[in-house]
Amino acid sequence: MNKRPEWILPNLKKAQVRTKNTIERIDSFIIPENAKFIGNGKKYYISTYGCQANERDSETLAGILDSLGFEKSESPEDVDVILINTCAIRQNAEEKVLGEIGNFKRLYRANKDLVIGVCGCMAQEEGLVNTLLEKYPQVRLLFGTHNIHQLPEMLYSVMFEKKRVVKIYSKEGEVYENLPVHRFGKHKAWVNIMYGCDKFCTYCIVPYTRGKQRSRTMDQILFEVKELYDQGYKEITLLGQNVNAYGKDIDPNMNFACLLEEVAKIGIPRIRFTTSHPWDFSDDMIDVIAKYDNIMPFVHLPLQSGDDEILKRMGRRYTSESYMELFNKIVTKIDRVAVSTDVIVGFPNESDEQFEHTLEIMEKCKFDNAFTFIFSPRPGTPAARMEDPIDFETKKKRLARLNTLWNKYALEKNKAYEGKVVKVLVDGFSKKDDHVYSGYTDTNKLVNFTGENIQPGDFVDVLIETGKTFSLDGRVV
Repeated sequence: MNKRPEWILPNLKKAQVRTKNTIERIDSFIIPENAKFIGNGKKYYISTYGCQANERDSETLAGILDSLGFEKSESPEDVDVILINTCAIRQNAEEKVLGEIGNFKRLYRANKDLVIGVCGCMAQEEGLVNTLLEKYPQVRLLFGTHNIHQLPEMLYSVMFEKKRVVKIYSKEGEVYENLPVHRFGKHKAWVNIMYGCDKFCTYCIVPYTRGKQRSRTMDQILFEVKELYDQGYKEITLLGQNVNAYGKDIDPNMNFACLLEEVAKIGIPRIRFTTSHPWDFSDDMIDVIAKYDNIMPFVHLPLQSGDDEILKRMGRRYTSESYMELFNKIVTKIDRVAVSTDVIVGFPNESDEQFEHTLEIMEKCKFDNAFTFIFSPRPGTPAARMEDPIDFETKKKRLARLNTLWNKYALEKNKAYEGKVVKVLVDGFSKKDDHVYSGYTDTNKLVNFTGENIQPGDFVDVLIETGKTFSLDGRVV
């Protein structure tokens, strides 16, 4: 691969640097004169992988494309721009992205003016970018998480100057406000409260791909939430890689509990937040969640491992004992709370005994839901360099045992809903049956139900008739 002099390629060593420099805050979004209206009469398609933060980034990408005159399409066929917004958390995500890019090659053969762009966390990885540049000539635009705002000028260079644009910054990052947004939902919305992460868990690529922790000001967040309230949104989710650490980079006296309370006072019916790190989960946070009815009684609390030595090697900063202490506070103080978790199986050198410690914590907590994964080494992270003699079959067996256990308790929790009436915020028809509606309870339980004359965004009372492992079935009463 011959590096073009104007290409800016990712560098993980630069991406992990942390300084005490003041974070730059940019409040204006200006479209260059030559890029205005370049989308008139043209269509775009966005494919999004990964977490809610990626979904929210895609809303910004869509907003910028709208401002250039493009029209959004739900299909990649017969469009002028395809953007693939990627996730770098696990290897299988990378394989899916490469597979989709390969499928788009036929579209590029039929239309050499088609712009196929790859952005997001995966674009911050050196190895993947080199692979794309060497083996996927149909990808004509590559940019990272730090320069979404430059999309107009990058697109102009690809479309009119016929350049292959690669612009991926490896830096701590800035905070951009007032970027255009095209909300994908009409009654639920995501609100970024911060960007980046400084935790550097040894298995995690996010601090490298997303940069330094950068909190938005409380005024800006509350202004956005008030706008959503005025527009009639029924639910918002406050987003951050570790929302509990909100504000620490701005003012030692600012914290997430204060923000959460001020957001609750605005009056949006449902407020959620994700993701929490047990290290920063304060008693004040628990008290605020318990105090306000419009803060949902649902907490996602990643465990990752139930063994103290593994937690130490993961860089998680808590022990199994302190995790249990926090868990017990949450379920004692917050009425009807549901708790979900993340668990990694087969971390390098995890012994049978250490895995059993994880099962013991799962037995004690009886989580409502769990996202469980076999360890996936991410190039450039400390865990990827650790020796790992555990064979993959052993890891698969452990994962199966773990899933059997938490599924048992999830089913028990959901069976307890049978015969009860729950309030559901309607999303629309079920993905599997257009005669059945679906939505979520305040405790984040998926409910599939029957009824008549129901619209997305409605609140309805549903009698639960059947509790399943991953969902509830019922009918409107």
